[in-house]
Formats: sequence, structure tokens, C-alpha cells
Amino acid sequence: MKIMVRADDLGYSRGVNYGIYDTVKNGVIKNIGFMVNMPDSVEGYELVKDLDICLGQHTNVCIGTPISDPKLIPSLVDENGQFKSSRTYRQSNEDFVVLEEAIIEIEAQYKRFKEITHLEPSYFEAHAVASDNLLKGIEIVAKRHNLKFNDISFDGTPVELAGEKLYMHMESMKEGYDPFKSFKEMVENAHDDGCDLLVCHPGYLDAQILRTSSLTLNRTKEAEMFCSEELKEYLKEYDIHLYTYDEIGH
Repeated sequence: MKIMVRADDLGYSRGVNYGIYDTVKNGVIKNIGFMVNMPDSVEGYELVKDLDICLGQHTNVCIGTPISDPKLIPSLVDENGQFKSSRTYRQSNEDFVVLEEAIIEIEAQYKRFKEITHLEPSYFEAHAVASDNLLKGIEIVAKRHNLKFNDISFDGTPVELAGEKLYMHMESMKEGYDPFKSFKEMVENAHDDGCDLLVCHPGYLDAQILRTSSLTLNRTKEAEMFCSEELKEYLKEYDIHLYTYDEIGH
């Protein structure tokens, strides 16, 4: 049994930054997805850089300003040069992302990741957008730079990560969400032939999150749960090791 937990959205806002910081400093989180294009990205990294973490690129094309020149990526931006919203993606009947343009922005975010952290991403994946061309672009760039590509699948079908099967779980958008219950259910039904990953978004609420994200209250539930003594005792009782991306494929 291999169990992983990943905290996405470092850099999204100050509230999210401090929520993730707490889940690492005072909790059990080690894998963090880093959004590099936001005003609070550098502050977010500064908070966690000296902690024991595994940091990946949480490639973002649906909130904020692109790293690359908006004129080079017209399929990804609105008339103001800002990324099209996740709602725009959800409401579209077609994949409007142009692969070549996606690759330009993904490469720019990869370069920015290294500029901020002076590190290579431990893994490579996408934020909140179901676009085949975006995912294809992320896979292309990941292979180009020999990085671990984490595809997306939440229907029970595993994706491949560094030669291993990865079963992904995320229930934070569900009504009545109980993160501890979701974690225990994942553990109790863990797969023997791969690794089970719970994707979460711990954070505290601020104006930026309330203005731009549909995921709000459940961020605070996750921030609390991943610092809780209840979870720590559960991990200890059942001798559960939480894996990092760096440990997968070795």
C-alpha cells in the first residue's frame, strides 16, 4: 500500500499560502503544487522553502496573468490579456486551447518555477482545467525536461506516474465534504498494484479566494484536518507512510 497526499495552489493567495504552510509546518503535507504566475507566488515559496517538501509545478492557465506574452497565446487569454477563467473552459463544447500556444506558456511557467526556486519541479501537472491539448502540452514539456508527468483521472482509472499506477482521489467539491472521512476511505480501499493519491487544496479564506474560486469553505476544512491530532494518531496507529513524488518510481 502506497498513500500520497498533495496540496495544490501554493501561490494562489496569501490565505492559501498560509494554509498550506500550516499543513506542512504543523501537519503531514509534503507534496505541494506551486502556481508560479500569481502575485503571491514568491511569498508562498518563501514560506515553505526551508521545510521538508516535494514541490511540483501546478501549471495554471485559468487565473491571473500569463508568464509569456499574451500576444503569443491568444487561445488562452481574454481581451485584457488575462487567462480565460475555468468557467469558460467548463462551458465550452470544444477544446479551444491551441497546443503550440499551451507549450509556450507551460515552458514559460517552467522557467519561472526555476527562477523562483532554483530547483527542478519534482512533478508536473495542471490546475483545474480539463483540456486535452493543455495536458498533452504538459506531457510534452515534462518529457522534454525529463520530469514526472502526472496526468489527470478521477473516474477510478489509474494514470501512469514514473512507471507506477497512480489512483487519484478528490472530493473537495462535494457537498458535505469531510476530508478525514475521505482520507480514511481511500486508505481502507487502497490498491495493491499502485499508489493512491488524495488531491487537496488546504487554505484560509481571503478576498482573492472568495472573489475568484468556487472552492472556499472546504479549503479551511482541509487546512484543519491535515494538522489534526486525529489524523496524526490514525497514521501512527495504522503505520501509514505518506509518500512523496520523489519516492515514486524508485
